Parts: sequence; structure tokens; C-alpha cells
Amino acid sequence: MKHRLRASFLLLTLMLVTFTSMIGSPIQVSAASVDVQAKSAILVDAETGKILFEKEADLALPPASMTKMMTEYLVLEAIEEGKISWDTTTQISDYPYDISANSSFSGVGLKQQKDYTVRELYEAMAINSDNATTIALAELVAGSEGEFVKMMNQKAKEMGLPDFQFVNSTGLSNTDLGDNYPEGTKPDADNLLSARSAALLAYNLANDYPQALEISSITTTQFEDQQIQNWNWMLPGMPGHLAQFGYEGMDGMKTGWTDLAGYCFTGTAERNGQRFISVVMKTDSKEARFEETRKLMDFGFNQFEQKELFPANHQIEGKSTYPVTKGKEDSVDVASAAPIKTMIEKGTEDQYSVNYELDQSKFNKDDKLTAPIEKGEKIGTMKLKNSGDDFGYITDNGKQAEAVDVVTQSAVEKANWFSLTLRAIGGFFGDIFSSITDTITGWF
Repeated sequence: MKHRLRASFLLLTLMLVTFTSMIGSPIQVSAASVDVQAKSAILVDAETGKILFEKEADLALPPASMTKMMTEYLVLEAIEEGKISWDTTTQISDYPYDISANSSFSGVGLKQQKDYTVRELYEAMAINSDNATTIALAELVAGSEGEFVKMMNQKAKEMGLPDFQFVNSTGLSNTDLGDNYPEGTKPDADNLLSARSAALLAYNLANDYPQALEISSITTTQFEDQQIQNWNWMLPGMPGHLAQFGYEGMDGMKTGWTDLAGYCFTGTAERNGQRFISVVMKTDSKEARFEETRKLMDFGFNQFEQKELFPANHQIEGKSTYPVTKGKEDSVDVASAAPIKTMIEKGTEDQYSVNYELDQSKFNKDDKLTAPIEKGEKIGTMKLKNSGDDFGYITDNGKQAEAVDVVTQSAVEKANWFSLTLRAIGGFFGDIFSSITDTITGWF
């Protein structure tokens, strides 16, 4: 009896120790288990556009002031093309002046009969999410907001945004604009973006115009005689109680809120050369959009890493050599021309393998390469395969990062006519001998 009690006690102790050690150990979190309290969300690698997490990412919702990312892009493009400069000045027409004077829009208080530089207007738009300065920039670039909206939708097509509708430059509902809604749009229309589209827009803005992040990372600045503040509370160094929301590496991009859209945020942060872009749409509060973004960013920085999965000169077992016809050698080695590296969830290397996709035009009907062959000649591609979860890319060409050329490792010269003739004769008599042998064998 005592022995049985002692054995039971030891077993119970062992179970308790094991359970305690499990609690104390870090548990690997998978993408499916990230609990993001937003109607729609996405997390993307900013270098390749690889999607690391998504939740109803194709649901088109009003993006509110995240719309301004497209306005920022078109203004920066106009500067790059020399149509305007940071020092170009403009005055305020009646439409943006009325918006700025409306207390419900909390504008910076634009004045008429006064010159404003593009930089002043852009900073008020990007930092303080000011609507009137956004409209003034749209009018400067395109002549009218209606024409600017056409540019926005055309640029969205060029970028390949999958789900979008731009009806004004600000992200307000057209109903908020009264009789000033842009020509060519409906008075009750709304801008629409999916989280995937917002992420792709941010991806293009950050990669094409890095200076956008230099401005979106400014916490406070002066506009005329007043100080304006960034609505992105996750920026490090925010004043006062907002500092509690600060997130290391955060430098953009755009918040948004309307009654219909709820609280939205497109964020981006960089640490040690790694940048992520996240989007949350329709969260419950100002604070929630940053709390949910923190979850996504933590998931990205803690769980993912850039990894070289297969080095340059990698050979697939059993496929490292291919036969050659009409050459001085009858085979040639092949291997990958470059390494394959990608963003992966830590500890999932075993989920990845590679295969060849050969260029059939390089092979004859007998599946042989034909001499002469140059060293480094491309005969196909080596592509990455993932047996686990794969959310794809926000860019159409994203998968190209997971494929490299397969090339020959040496040159094979074409054999001279004498050698080819001897081979042909040998082949001819070899066929005859084989035929005779088969016939004799059949007699017995």
C-alpha cells in the first residue's frame, strides 16, 4: 500500500513539474491564433510584399483619412516630375476655406488671400490629417478635386489595388462636403478600400517615396502661429500621456476615422533593417486601433525573420545532371544561380522545399540538351514550395522573389563532324547487334 501511494505521489509530482515548465516556456504563436479585434486587418513585409497575416483583408470598407495616402503619393509624384516643388505657393479657394472654417472638421484655420507653400500644406495633411489643406493640394495638382479624383483612381489601377473607390481626396464622406462634392462623383458616395488595398497603397508610398515617412514620423510641428500634432500616437516621443502608446521603430503612416469607417490605422515600423506594414480597419476606439496594431507588429518582429533557405549553387538530389546530345561531353551539371531567401515564421524551415520548372524549348524530343552549351546558360527556374500556410503577396510580382534561375555549371562544346559520324555508325551497328541478340534470345 505504501509503495502504491509513494508511486502515485511521484507521478503526481512529475505531472505538476511538467505542467509548470510548460507554462513557463514560450509558446510558438501561429498566424491563425493572433487575435486582432478589428473588422479587417493585414500584416505585410514591406520589402517583398509578402502577407504574414490577414483577416477579411478583401472586405472593402470606408478608409476615412487613410485615403490621404493616395493624395500624398500624387503630390510627391508631381514634385518628382517637376510639375510643382516644395516651395511652390498657392492660395486657398472658397471650397477648402469653407471646410477649414467648419469647426466640425477641426482644421488648421486656413486664410484666404495668403500664399501657402506645398510643404506647409503637405505637412498639415500628413501630420495633422487636415482636410482643407488636402483639398488645396488636390486643386493645385489637378486644377480641381474632381480631376484629382480621376488621377487617384487611375493611379490605383496602375498600382494594381484590388478593391478601391476614390470619390474625394480627403476620406470624408461626400455627404460631409455638401454641394462641394467632386464633379463626376455622387453626393452620397464614399471612398472604399480593403485592408489589402490599403497595405498595397502604403507599400508603394513607402518604397517609391521614402520622404513620406520622414514627414509622417514628425510628432509635432508649427503651422503658422499654432502647433499641430500627429494623430499617430504610436510614434516614439509623442508628448504627454500619449507617450505610453509609443512603439519602437514606428514612423508612419495614416490614421482615419468617420462614423461609418470607425477607427482605422495604416502603420509601418522598422527595426534592424526589417520593415512591416499593418492595416486595421473598423476598430472600436482611438486607443484600440493602436493596441491592435501593436499585436500585429509584435507578431511580425517576434515571430518572423528573413532566412536564406537555399544557397546559390543548390542542386536538387537526382536532378543535378542532364543529358547532352551532339556535345563533347554527354551530360552537364546544373544548379541554382542565386540563393532563395524569404520572410518565414521562425522554426518553419522544414516546411519549404524547391523544384525545377525547366524551359522545354531548351530540350529536344528525347529530353536532352543540345550542344553547344555555354557555362551559366539558363535552362529553367528553381521555385520555392511551402507546405504550410501561405497567404501570398500583395504585389503581382511578389512570387518572383521565391524563384531563381537554374543554370549550367560548365560549357559543353559541340563535337566535330568526325566524332558525330563515329557515334552515328556506332549507334547504327549497336542497334543491329541489339536486334540480332533479341532475335537469338527469342529462339531459346
